[in-house]
Amino acid sequence: MTTSKKNNLKSVLIILAIVVLANVIGSSFFHRFDLTKDKRYTLSPTSLNIIKQVQNPLSIKVYMQGDLPAEFKRLQQETKQLLEEFQAYNKNIIFEFVDPLENEVASMDNIKDLYRKGLTPINITVDNKGKQSQAMVFPWAIAVYDNKEVNIPLLKNIMGASTTQKVIGSVQHLEYSIAEGLNKITKAKQKKIAVIKGNGELQDILMAKFLLQVRESYFIGPFTLDSVVKNPVGSLEALEKYDLAVIAKPTETFTDAEKQVLDQFIINGGKTLWLIDQVTAEMDSLYNASGATLAYPKDLNLNDMFFKYGIRINPDLVKDEQGSPIKLATGEQGSATQFQEFNWKFAPQVYPNSLHPIVKNLGGIKFDFANPIDTLKNGIKKTILLQSSQYSKKIGTPTEINLNIVAEETSPNDYLNKGKIPLSVLLEGSFHSMFENRVLPFEQKTFQATGQKNKMIVISDGDLIKNQLDKNFQPVELGYDQRSGNLYDNKDFLINCVNYLLDDTGLINIRSKDLDLPLLDKEKVYENYTRTQILTIGLPILILVLFGVVFTFLRKRKYSK
Repeated sequence: MTTSKKNNLKSVLIILAIVVLANVIGSSFFHRFDLTKDKRYTLSPTSLNIIKQVQNPLSIKVYMQGDLPAEFKRLQQETKQLLEEFQAYNKNIIFEFVDPLENEVASMDNIKDLYRKGLTPINITVDNKGKQSQAMVFPWAIAVYDNKEVNIPLLKNIMGASTTQKVIGSVQHLEYSIAEGLNKITKAKQKKIAVIKGNGELQDILMAKFLLQVRESYFIGPFTLDSVVKNPVGSLEALEKYDLAVIAKPTETFTDAEKQVLDQFIINGGKTLWLIDQVTAEMDSLYNASGATLAYPKDLNLNDMFFKYGIRINPDLVKDEQGSPIKLATGEQGSATQFQEFNWKFAPQVYPNSLHPIVKNLGGIKFDFANPIDTLKNGIKKTILLQSSQYSKKIGTPTEINLNIVAEETSPNDYLNKGKIPLSVLLEGSFHSMFENRVLPFEQKTFQATGQKNKMIVISDGDLIKNQLDKNFQPVELGYDQRSGNLYDNKDFLINCVNYLLDDTGLINIRSKDLDLPLLDKEKVYENYTRTQILTIGLPILILVLFGVVFTFLRKRKYSK
């Protein structure tokens, strides 16, 4: 064997050894490379932990297939690529894309079946070079695991946004939507939530959408404070079995004994979500012959308790130029009556500007007759989650609220140094009991004056958790305003609050993930349609042809010598 052949054989053997070694190393160490600038395909640690919980086959059926508008093809592509990432880390995850409208004969039955499961389609207008047509899209997926099923929304409804903007927002929330859905069907419920009753709180039907959403991830049940009168110690022991207490719009005064039970629940580590109105004012009271109602302070006997924790909810109303739309009758009564949309300044429309995970990337949140919150210095960390706009101010009570306010004229000078009023505050730290160095309403051998590290969220509007009822007295989606037809992010905000208080911060951090998703500007494309086609289709082909010609020329030149 010649030296040349020996060297060639040696080179081949070395290459084979390197390939075998690389395969051995590759089979032992798993890693996927994400070359995107925003790391959109790099799954968060929370998603990876959820994926690890999947021990049996988990099937996901995505109803986004077929002839889709351009924006939804992008959403389909992003969904497919993200599911491929999930599948790469766990082969038990199986997914498929189906077109519910593919078979014209069975399409109506498919649509009815999806409706029954709560998967509502959206009708969009497709604009193709000036020609408009209607299209129905089901931006949903269904995940099934161990005989449990969950609906996964793929399109985020952003109020006032175009279809393109909705798709961008949906892609940003895509990992959260899928991870949250898988978490619901793979993880056993552990934490318990108590919905406090007995002091005129909201009826269950008026916060049904919140309760149904929370029930998917946590145990939830009513807890009535009426038992405190007969057995306060037993009531406290029963409440301490819960991890979170939700106090939604109480209207009756709390007794000192009831406050001691709630106080000790907090001192012993129980989380609380307060939705408190310090002023009596209801929107329904305005729809009368006079179009007016009286707003007056409400005494719940909670001021000293909140003061000890480091906040104060003032019995004032917040009037904000960035209000919510309201439709009122104009013109003469009868057949000539018309409805016109006005800006209702006592329903602030709040857009979060905080970077805290609870509110990051959320849209507008609607308040109704909100009250100002003052923060006090007491060693507790306070984070303002939501606040009114810079063009807002406090209105003292009692005061008359009149629908004629929609016609008033104002200027920026009316709001100098008055805006940005806190409406929701997160408190974190070691709370001191409001009964510290005071006589206890009832004897308690386990009384603690200072608690362990804890957190609570205070919202100065009980209506924020309230869902409206339709004409059949059935609850509509939380955050949906039937008077204006707008859908606000009230539910997402409240669910984030619950998750954060119960330490499920991983899912919240996924929601606040920032992605850069550039899309084509349709107007510019239409204006330069031919040039756009040349740049996006013709130019790559031309470059490829030139490369082939140059490569062939150089090859012939090299081997013709």
